[in-house]
Amino acid sequence: MKKLTAYLKEQKITEVECVISDMTGIARGKIAPVGKFIDEKGMRMPESVLLQTVTGDYVEDEPYDALLDKADIDFICVPDENAVFKLPWTIEATAQVIHDTFDKMGNPIELSPRNVLKKVLKLYDDKGWKPVVAPEMEFYLTRRNEDPDQALIPPVGRSGRQESGRQSFSIDAANEYDPLFEDMYDWCEIQGLDIDTLIHEEGTAQMEINFSHGDALSLADQVFVFKRTLREAALKHNVCATFMAKPVADEPGSAMHLHQSIVDSKTGKNIFSLENGTKGPLFYSYIGGLQKYIPELLPLLAPTVNSFRRFLPGTSAPINLEWGEENRTCGLRIPESSPQNLRVENRIAGADANSYLCIAASLLAGYIGMVDDVKPSTPVQGRANESRQSISLPLTLEEALAVMSESTACREYLGQAFTTGYIAVKQADLASYKRVISSWEREFLLLTV
Repeated sequence: MKKLTAYLKEQKITEVECVISDMTGIARGKIAPVGKFIDEKGMRMPESVLLQTVTGDYVEDEPYDALLDKADIDFICVPDENAVFKLPWTIEATAQVIHDTFDKMGNPIELSPRNVLKKVLKLYDDKGWKPVVAPEMEFYLTRRNEDPDQALIPPVGRSGRQESGRQSFSIDAANEYDPLFEDMYDWCEIQGLDIDTLIHEEGTAQMEINFSHGDALSLADQVFVFKRTLREAALKHNVCATFMAKPVADEPGSAMHLHQSIVDSKTGKNIFSLENGTKGPLFYSYIGGLQKYIPELLPLLAPTVNSFRRFLPGTSAPINLEWGEENRTCGLRIPESSPQNLRVENRIAGADANSYLCIAASLLAGYIGMVDDVKPSTPVQGRANESRQSISLPLTLEEALAVMSESTACREYLGQAFTTGYIAVKQADLASYKRVISSWEREFLLLTV
């Protein structure tokens, strides 16, 4: 706590938000006066927090009782001094501190998404490897929406008009929301979030923010914090920002594209490339691992019913696990680069994915591929979504959860408790969704069937 305490005093922090990520990626925790936080050196929270659904409910009794103590005991949350973010939008001087979770014996809580990523990173560390990742986050800006039955509509920009039509890479269209984005950049700088390029994406009022490449755990923390930061900046300007994978009908979905490469921990050299600059066997087996294991881990990349609305033929979202160089129709794209920057871009994950679990799943699939020397398919030339579907994905959450439940790799590497708990949470979300009668059903079935 020495470094953290010094920072809090230096920044004149008066309140601390002690947070962890739940399965969905929602920040759960407590707000404490800075003095109490320093004295207690962390917090305690009930274990059941990690089995909460997106609606705030809990999973059914059977998996709950199998995974947690029936007395609903606390786990111990220990602050990470490298995951401290000053919140620029609060009235009081406030810092958000991300915590790690442990049981009373000091063992990491297996249900924690951050611990899941750390477990995968330990596999790499044991091999003398270090992952380097760079997420790209897509999102929509919309008018405030008070009625969930009403469709989202674009906000009014500086010109006093709504955006209309497709405006891919338009500078003027992005500048319509300059005041919002100026706050976003300023707030990210204050928090040390390493964001880079802002792009207007294909959809109406759809944008993309790229993160600079770096350490996987740090980038997962930054994406976790960035989502909240952007939403706060949007609310300040009386609009909403959403990371739903498919928030608007007939518009493109929003992805979390993940660039990933692996370097030697000692030399810093990219292990995907050979000394002569050509692509090495580990590069190909990494792709093979992604192709083989992403279908088993797909609920970690596409975690909601809405996630699967993004996977549609003929759209910019790939519904395959083909790979190709400079080919955006492939689920796995290889950008043109120097040998040291050789990387794979995983284009499957939705923007709604939990950053810890999304990065963990992609890195785990590639790791198993390298360890087991999994051979990839031949690269695709032309449009992958149209030319073949030899390596396809589950296309519903129900199907994806069924595949994940049969995955021995998931249970072996991520743990029995996590696998069971995650599936239980998502099945509870799915059951909640199925109880809702949609506007489509009322419109087309009410007076016709």
